[in-house]
Amino acid sequence: MTTNRDDFFRFVAQTSPEPMAIEVARAQGCVIIDKSGKEYLDFLSGIGVASLGHTHPAVVQAVQAQAERYLHAMVYGEYIQEPQVHLARRLAEVTPDPLSVTYFTNSGTEAVEGALKTARKYTGRARFVSFVGSFHGDTFGSLSVGGNPLYRTPFEPLLPTVTFLPFNDEATLQRIDETVAAVIIEPIQGEGGVRIPDPGFLPALRQRCREVGALLIFDEVITGFGRTGKLFACEHWQVTPDILVLAKALGGGMPLGAFMSTPEIMATLSHSPALAHVTTFGGHPVCCAAGLASLNFMLETHVPQQAHAQGSVLLARLQELIGTGGFVTARGRGLLIGMDFTTPEATKQFVQSCFASGLILGWTLHQDTVVRLAPPLIITTADIERAVTIMRHALHHT
Repeated sequence: MTTNRDDFFRFVAQTSPEPMAIEVARAQGCVIIDKSGKEYLDFLSGIGVASLGHTHPAVVQAVQAQAERYLHAMVYGEYIQEPQVHLARRLAEVTPDPLSVTYFTNSGTEAVEGALKTARKYTGRARFVSFVGSFHGDTFGSLSVGGNPLYRTPFEPLLPTVTFLPFNDEATLQRIDETVAAVIIEPIQGEGGVRIPDPGFLPALRQRCREVGALLIFDEVITGFGRTGKLFACEHWQVTPDILVLAKALGGGMPLGAFMSTPEIMATLSHSPALAHVTTFGGHPVCCAAGLASLNFMLETHVPQQAHAQGSVLLARLQELIGTGGFVTARGRGLLIGMDFTTPEATKQFVQSCFASGLILGWTLHQDTVVRLAPPLIITTADIERAVTIMRHALHHT
């Protein structure tokens, strides 16, 4: 059966008036190839999913091997499924102590939902605190703690007990009090425009949560698994959350999310009542096999360190382009980089020009003057030079 653009627009629900609409034929490494044979250098990685590049051989082999053994066997938590157990044990080995118990989900927003439910049940409190500019997903609970009213307002009423504080403002942390079940935050805001907090902000937040007995939830859906030059972004500040939310790169290209915490906190989901949080497909054995293969390859080949090194190279090359085409500054950690433009029009024109020349970029959801770069962590210096050449041409013709 052949597909075409008309079928895409007619039968697939649309969420944007201007989708990229690449008709994907193949994807390998850092490149996506459309049906006409045109190659696109992918500097979005499927929004951070393809950290090892597309169809990485280690991941593909793991998927094929597990698919031949068994697929879905039972709803979550009833059967012992080897890939799930092995991945949970490996995560416990590489995340900061005392995080050691994992609940697997299908996606990041589901993991956020589970984290919020766990925090409420464990603390017996109702309120949540989040931050202006944050993004935590699009289901109702996740949307309730999302920091952009543009996306919340059409779906209100949402959770009524959420307070939003300004990101990176220590002075406002005193508003976190004994009524708060949990504070949820991205260590580096992604959709908010690649916003990196000052050195003292996250440690101060950790201390305030400890003082009032609120749980601290780190949403590392975007920043986890080497994206910022360390395996987890929280390591930059040496701050350990009470609950860690993961997804995107976790599955190596397969749909997989998770939230992790201590044995004591996670035990709250198994009593009063039992089955306090359930999922049918969460932790699917094929996805967990892919995730384990991806994580092991990442650690064995020092991918986070490569991301740190290549991110420094890319950021330095971008600095040379500042001042052209409305491009005013750049910042980042590892291979999560934001490019600031003067106007939304300049941003859009830059992204479209790069796309026409075979480079996939995108602006952030909450900041229409910020272009986010999140290429596969395996990019080479040659990939960077090719991308910068395309960007330079686009900026000079913007």
